[in-house]
Amino acid sequence: MHPVPESAAPDAAPTVADCDVFIIGGGPAGSTAAALLARAGRRVVMIEKDRHPRFHIGESLLPANAQLFDRLGLREQVDEIGLRKYGAEFVSIEKGTSSEIAFGDAWDKSMPYAWQVRRDQLDELMFRHAAKQGAETHEGCRAKDVSFDADGATVTAVLDDGAERRWRARFVLDCSGRDTFLAHKFKAKQRNPRHNSSAIYGHFRGARRNTGQREGNITLCWFDHGWFWYIPLADGTVSVGATCWPYYLKSRDKPLKDFFFDTIAMSPELAQRLKDAELVGDKVHATGNFSYSATHCSGDRYLLLGDAYTFIDPMFSSGFFLAMQSAFEAVDVVRATLDAGPRAAARERRRFAKAMDLGPRAFSWFIFRITNPTLREMLLQPQNPLRVKEALISLLAGDIFGKTPIWPSLFALKGIYYLLSLTKLKRSLAAWRRRKFNIVDHGLLQGENVQAVK
Repeated sequence: MHPVPESAAPDAAPTVADCDVFIIGGGPAGSTAAALLARAGRRVVMIEKDRHPRFHIGESLLPANAQLFDRLGLREQVDEIGLRKYGAEFVSIEKGTSSEIAFGDAWDKSMPYAWQVRRDQLDELMFRHAAKQGAETHEGCRAKDVSFDADGATVTAVLDDGAERRWRARFVLDCSGRDTFLAHKFKAKQRNPRHNSSAIYGHFRGARRNTGQREGNITLCWFDHGWFWYIPLADGTVSVGATCWPYYLKSRDKPLKDFFFDTIAMSPELAQRLKDAELVGDKVHATGNFSYSATHCSGDRYLLLGDAYTFIDPMFSSGFFLAMQSAFEAVDVVRATLDAGPRAAARERRRFAKAMDLGPRAFSWFIFRITNPTLREMLLQPQNPLRVKEALISLLAGDIFGKTPIWPSLFALKGIYYLLSLTKLKRSLAAWRRRKFNIVDHGLLQGENVQAVK
């Protein structure tokens, strides 16, 4: 990592350093882009407001991440710190029914596993890797302002000690995650009117885990107010969280820890697995997982990557993958802008915009319906007419940007869903009305506010 130079005297204007690409945010999108661009010979500066290692939720990866780690040269290192995830388990409170899927049963059999990871470890690994590739990296450095002109941008950042730094960049990548730095600056951030959820979560030691190859599988448990994730990690702990409708969290009338344990009790399977477990650090966290998107993801000299552009419910562990994928997509836009001229740059920006919308659109159809009893039954009793099961597993594996021909089968799967919904029309209408009410924000949590309760 490159050291941060000593700050100038208080009454002196900060000096301005030059770079080709300035990256705001040192998470998966920023670190991936920094490594790729620095490897290509670009002068890259990446800043991160925190210092690694830092806590971050979102520990479950997708099989499609593996090929991206291959291209970065990080698969072996990820395999060392992660626990392999070969599939997923779905559990319902109704009669204790459950089912499992294996990624090896997807349309493309070449991506049979992903990983469960501690994000503090993985994010630091990727951040340090970017520095090794030649990127200039700064931690404890928060973006304050970006001023664009025809030739690039002037970026002002603030260090931990309050001193300011400035850079002159030819291109800016906003990888600030849910801080959505540029979307806020341009007043371009919009709440997704079709989805709204909150989450409470913690980590447990001594929880019951599956054995053998199934040990690393993620478990998703439905309950009356949403769904749980259950993610085993390589250090022996398990990440457990409840994604729920905002009204439910608003009903809390006791400390968050007690409320969390009462919520866990609503899922008999989950409660049994955690019967002898200990809450790590005695900490429970709460966050508003409100879905949003920006009105646009690119401009003449900037791009919005990953969660800096759009955030959807983490039902299928898509966030980390889409962040990394957006970085790979961004490289050609930067190259065209800096080397090929306006027409080529505009063409690459259009391609980038399509890629940025593909992932959220593909995942969202299922996420918006995940609490619907019809889709729940389909996941608990998966069938494979017209290869619909293989196509769904491929989607859940993140195999959506290549040439795997899953889309006709996914279209057929949606058709089956609608037909089954019509056969139980009264139930379907009731579920639709309930969801419509549930996505209303009752003012419980404000956007990205996060709290930790001991």
